[in-house]
Amino acid sequence: MSHYILKYFFCIIALLCSLNSMAISLVQRADSAYESEDYRSAVELYNNAAETEGVSSDLYYNLGNAYYRCGKISQSILAYERALRLDPTNTDARINLDFVNSRIVDKKGETGSFISNTIEKVANAMHSNTWAWIALVMFAVTIGCIAAYFFSGTIILKKLGFFGGIIVFILSLVAIFFSFKSKSIAMDPSQAIITSETTVLSTVPRKPMTRDEEAMLLHEGTKVRVLRSISVDVDTTKQTWHEVEIDNKHRAWINDADIEKIAI
Repeated sequence: MSHYILKYFFCIIALLCSLNSMAISLVQRADSAYESEDYRSAVELYNNAAETEGVSSDLYYNLGNAYYRCGKISQSILAYERALRLDPTNTDARINLDFVNSRIVDKKGETGSFISNTIEKVANAMHSNTWAWIALVMFAVTIGCIAAYFFSGTIILKKLGFFGGIIVFILSLVAIFFSFKSKSIAMDPSQAIITSETTVLSTVPRKPMTRDEEAMLLHEGTKVRVLRSISVDVDTTKQTWHEVEIDNKHRAWINDADIEKIAI
């Protein structure tokens, strides 16, 4: 009986090792295809690797590069955005995203406020886990300051423990705030990229029927924020339309088929 159990155990281990090596080989084959300038194959292999072994910031970065080489601007932007969702410190992905965004047709106005944009920038300076570790370390230092205040025999150390403890505790709360903020940015389901080459946005949640109902023309790669969504009946089918914010001054409705959300 134990012989069969051992046999099945080794079979399971061999299967897991086989699956793992398969996933690794997909990434290696994708890298090789990219280096050989076979970018379409690289895109397919990177996507297969993502489905097989899961996603990572580096994988999405490489996928974005392959999409860009294929001329698929919107998909490359999506991949870079997703790479930064997983690791906001991925400098290469951010540089490439800025470069590709500089080449799209639509130039948006300002979004958000100075304060909200500054908070988001600081939050994205580090991964949410890094902010959490900083908060944990500062909390430990706070405990040390409290101990110094209660158990120290000198007035100077007591004062340092008291005031230092207050300052470090406040800093730990700030780090906790940025940890949650960084996490919320990474999981934000409202951000989307226009994937259609061109699309006419509407002032009403359906295809514009007249010139007055045409809000604006946008092109692929433009980033929008989904505010709300509704389903409408069109002939015998249902369509989903999203009210989106393009910048602080422009809102309109867009068909679900024309966008893809960044959320992974």
